[in-house]
Amino acid sequence: MDRPSRPVNAPPRRPRASRGTALVLVALLALPGCSFFQAPTIQRGNRITDEQLSEITPGVQTRQDVQAVLGSPTQTSTFGDGVWYYISSKTRQRPGRALSVTDQETVVITFDARGTVQDIKRVGEDQAQAVTMVTRETPTPGNDRTLLQALFGNVGRFGPGSNLQTGGGNAPGGGSGTLR
Repeated sequence: MDRPSRPVNAPPRRPRASRGTALVLVALLALPGCSFFQAPTIQRGNRITDEQLSEITPGVQTRQDVQAVLGSPTQTSTFGDGVWYYISSKTRQRPGRALSVTDQETVVITFDARGTVQDIKRVGEDQAQAVTMVTRETPTPGNDRTLLQALFGNVGRFGPGSNLQTGGGNAPGGGSGTLR
């Protein structure tokens, strides 16, 4: 019998990784970067096309005509009904984060006092104004209780000497749990 000789203290031989195994490993590492694992892009709002806008002529169409072509507006002006806004955006939900807005567009339609279209304007992300949020909070009336007060605030509040008693099965009136 011919056996390959091996020293007694030598570590056991490992089979070498083939090129196929290495390629599979690289492919598995590259998979998370594929779009297969990304959330789908979601269209939000009413995206107005150029064809739809070409059907509206300033000075001719009225509010009813605009609503028939474009649908109901996303938002109207705060004071009066002189401006209609059609807001649309494409969003994607990122894991553990807020929605990311990839493409936002607003179509602004201005009406005159008679309800006739006066102006049509497209506003993109490049014309958006930054809004700074106020960080202070409005105080609420009541007690500012600590965590311990909230947890242990009712301990000892209801007992044998309190006015609020809950009855068992033999409470007057025949019902259980009635308050006196």
